Amino acid sequence: MTTPDPSAPIPPHRPGSDRAFFAALGILSGTYIVLLTATVSADFFYTTPGHFWRALQSPEIRHAIRLSLLSCTLTTLLSLWVAVPIGYLMTRVRFRGQALLDALLDIPIVLPPLVIGISLLILFQAPPLRALERIFPVTYAVPSVILAQFMVACAFAVRTMRATFEQISPRPEQVALTLGCNRSEAFWRVVLPSARRGILTAATLAWARALGEFGPILIFSGATRMKTEVLPTTVFLELSVGNLEAAVAVSLLMVIAAVAVLLLIRGYGLNSTLNRPL
Repeated sequence: MTTPDPSAPIPPHRPGSDRAFFAALGILSGTYIVLLTATVSADFFYTTPGHFWRALQSPEIRHAIRLSLLSCTLTTLLSLWVAVPIGYLMTRVRFRGQALLDALLDIPIVLPPLVIGISLLILFQAPPLRALERIFPVTYAVPSVILAQFMVACAFAVRTMRATFEQISPRPEQVALTLGCNRSEAFWRVVLPSARRGILTAATLAWARALGEFGPILIFSGATRMKTEVLPTTVFLELSVGNLEAAVAVSLLMVIAAVAVLLLIRGYGLNSTLNRPL
């Protein structure tokens, strides 16, 4: 085997030789983009204004919209309440077992949604929580919808907030500590204002993820009309009775909401905190 001579001249780069490479990449990328665009466009072309209007006039669908907005908003607030301290602690404190905790926090992201719903259902069959439900019903009630959404959406908020705090230099916080601030004052006055973009990103992601949650809600909350029905379960119920037009109209509502959230993130330049790999 001949050893290459390191002193040998490097052949000049020929731009024309890259065409086949970029053409192959373009074909592979374009196939998915076309499929994705066609899938989203199918809802718009299938749904007529009449279908959309009739769906909005349905009392069941209007109840699902109201419950979805309420539950997603509460889920987002709860997710931020948990994600901000976890993200801060995971980036500012080093402790034994941190890698294991980091993996544990990602479990809701990688687990099948149905497994999360089943796990919640089993958890609330335990004697202490079963006794609690006699006073404050959770399973197959509105609180179960919020809890099912929270279990998944909070994991995305935690991941976003951790990436946010990792991008914030600890030096301004350390300067604040040397100037007489305690840790709490430095956090509220220095760190948290610097993390406002990440907080908004985490909030929008948690809200959008909660809006699309279906599996855990179906198992843990059921799909009772005018009680625990949210938009994803509405699509399921309308399909189960053969009302494809209403199902597509509700799906279109969710597509519009998802696009609005993505535009919010892109428009305000908030997606920089999402570049950290899971």
